[in-house]
Amino acid sequence: MTAPAAAAAMVGRPTRGDGGRAAIDVSGLAPGGFGHRGLMWWGTLGIVFIEGTAFALTIAAYFYLRTRNAQWPPDAVAPPALFWGTLNVAIQLASGIPNHLAKKAAEHVDLRRVRLWLVVQLVFGVAFNAVRAVEFLNLNVLWNTDAYGSVVWLLLSLHTTHILTDFLDTAVLAALMFFGPIEEKRFVDVEENAVYWYFVVAAWVPIYGVIYWAPRLI
Repeated sequence: MTAPAAAAAMVGRPTRGDGGRAAIDVSGLAPGGFGHRGLMWWGTLGIVFIEGTAFALTIAAYFYLRTRNAQWPPDAVAPPALFWGTLNVAIQLASGIPNHLAKKAAEHVDLRRVRLWLVVQLVFGVAFNAVRAVEFLNLNVLWNTDAYGSVVWLLLSLHTTHILTDFLDTAVLAALMFFGPIEEKRFVDVEENAVYWYFVVAAWVPIYGVIYWAPRLI
């Protein structure tokens, strides 16, 4: 590029390319933007709204079914055991710490710290998926027993789908960060994965309240 064209590009004015079309040299820009400056952030936010709506509709269905039954849970079914669900609340809330640190490391393009905190996140992911398997065994009802069993299993299964997919996404990102290719855009991916992890953890709190405390309080 000629000196006048370079100067024009630096101040943001379009230049004329070989074909006579207006052009701006963007070769020096970063491959991706962090936070709201990147399209990935807005895409993740859209997914959060869509999936949050699905959770809200399922919770609404739970309380609608409650109004249709004089006794809840029906058929003298005992409420789910508190211990495992509460343990998973603690594990998932604690996972927010390495998740936040991975996000900050990604924003600073710090490969060593990104690798470290992604591995720690995976350890937490294994823990709360393992506890989730035990949760299903302690619901005291099957999905096909009655409407109560169906909606409780649906709520827990929806959230389980999210923690499994986010765990797999984190595992893929960790593999890329260890084995390459190491690209700057992958650090943006780590940041957006952290934003989604926040959502998965935050969503569990009201779902936990509905599954474990609503049958005890209403």
